[in-house]
This record gives sequence, C-alpha cells and structure tokens, in this order.
Amino acid sequence: MAKVFSGIQPTGELHIGNYFGAIRNWVQLQQEHDCVYSIVDLHAITSDYDPQSLRDISVDLAMNLMACGIDPERSLLFIQSDVREHTELAWILSVATSYGDLTRMTQFKQKSEEAEFVNAGLFNYPVLQAADILLYKASRVPVGEDQLQHLELTRRVARRFNGQFGDFFPEPEPLMGEGARVMSPADPERKMSKSLADKHMIGLMEEADSIRDKIKSAVTDPGPGQREEMSPGVANLFEMLQLTAEDELVEGFRADYRAGELMYVDLKEAVYENLMEELRPIRRRKRELERNRSEVEKILERGKEKAEAIASRNMEQVREMVGLRN
Repeated sequence: MAKVFSGIQPTGELHIGNYFGAIRNWVQLQQEHDCVYSIVDLHAITSDYDPQSLRDISVDLAMNLMACGIDPERSLLFIQSDVREHTELAWILSVATSYGDLTRMTQFKQKSEEAEFVNAGLFNYPVLQAADILLYKASRVPVGEDQLQHLELTRRVARRFNGQFGDFFPEPEPLMGEGARVMSPADPERKMSKSLADKHMIGLMEEADSIRDKIKSAVTDPGPGQREEMSPGVANLFEMLQLTAEDELVEGFRADYRAGELMYVDLKEAVYENLMEELRPIRRRKRELERNRSEVEKILERGKEKAEAIASRNMEQVREMVGLRN
C-alpha cells in the first residue's frame, strides 16, 4: 500500500475551493492508501499571523478535516510542530538543496513581490515541505498543477541526498487527483483563496444566507446567445453545480444554455441548493466535534505519538547516514 502525504496550512476558515480542490480527494484516498495528513503550522508562520490564536486555529482545522471525512482511525492526522523532527530534517536536507533551485521557485517570486519584508523562512519553505514528505518516506503526494514545481524539487532533494549519503528516501510521485478548481464568485478569473477579500470565497461553515447572497450576486455575462463561448463566471457556476448535483440536472441546465433559454437566477438557485445539501452533514459533524473539543485534542495527541514514532525511527537512520550523533 502506497504511503501518501499531504499538508494544509491553518490560515483561517476553509472554503469550498479547499474542499472540492483537495480535501474531498483526501477522504477518498483513505480507502486505498496509507495516508499521512499534517496541519502545517510551521509553514503558516512564514506569513503574518497571530501567535495567540495559532494553536486554536490548528485544532479548529483538525475538526474541519474530520467533519469533512478525514478519519483518524484510518489516516495519521497531526499538527506539524508537535513533531520536531520536521525542522531537524529540513536543516539536514538544506545541504542537499540548490540555492539556484530555491531562487527559481515561482511561489517564492510571487510572494516576495507582494511582501514588504521577505523572511528567510519564505525562501526555505520548499525545503521544509520536502522534509514533511520525506520524513515519512511517502511515495505519493496529491498535488495540483501549482504545486508540481515544489514536488519536483522534493524529488531532486531526495535524489541528491541518496546520491551523497546512500539510498534512503523514495522520490515521491504526484497524485494528480480530480480535485476541482473553484474560482471566485466575484472575479471568476481568479482562483478562490483565503488571501482575497471575503466576497471572493465561500466558507465551509459560512452562514447560509451569506452563501446565498454570494452565489446570487456571482458574476455571469449578458446572457446565453450573447457570447460565442461560456464566460468564466457561468463556467464557474456550472463547475460548482457539477460537483454537487446529479448529472441529469446539470445536463438539463446545459441544454437550456445551448438553446439560449437558461435563466441565470434558476442556475444560481440550483447551485445554492445543491451546495448546501453537500455542506449540511459537514456542518453537523463539525458542531458535534466542537462539543467534544477535549476528545479532538486527544486524537491529535495520539496522532502526534504515532507520527513521532515514525519520524524518530527514520531520523535515527538519517543522523547515522550523515555522521551525526544519535
């Protein structure tokens, strides 16, 4: 059974782009793979954050993941900073990482252009990401196209380490899942993101009336028959409907669109109703977990112990291979 690793930052409320783009796929992967899922709070501190709330946000994210279907009995779920071997391995792997490779990372270039202060953690982010994956000797990583460059760097780091110190780390392969690319309802040419203003995202736990308003006001176009091809806004609405509704309903709306008879108000109402049908059981499970927060803390503690057992065993071998004391 292949070992899968993936991480998610505790940087605020989860939105439907996170869910349909990654988390729903993670839930499915549990059925066939040995999955390791980490809440990567060390990555989160490379950007502006509130130290007083980071731990609570991390625990809340764990509850959201479990509400979405991540099962701690099937998968290893833990908070990254609870396992200190992540940072130790990141330092060791930094000697197998090319400075030139790091300067060419697209995400670093983008984020450094937007930041007033560019910290070294942001620059070294991909090395810690490589350590996250390789520490558990994961052979598969679910990624979107925007993360392929980071995974390829991880493969090169593993290759250099193995070449210098002996064969130890697998070169992880990408798992290109069927995660959807959900766009902003307010600007459908931009991917839904927590870094954008509130109008650009639909939260998993957002009030129903607020979700309805965002979908109701979602950008469309002048109307069917007024464009040669479907506009990004209309395509985004159809994407959200496809993710949540029966094929028959979706095809009915598509036929109306092709015939120039589609009423966008009806499409938006269908998107809202089917989206809420998907989200209601998640919200119900989240409320149950919130009432048992102490049990969630215990689950994370057990996850930490299991992750530490794997990490410490692998790090003992790494230390020996690179000539450090155990």
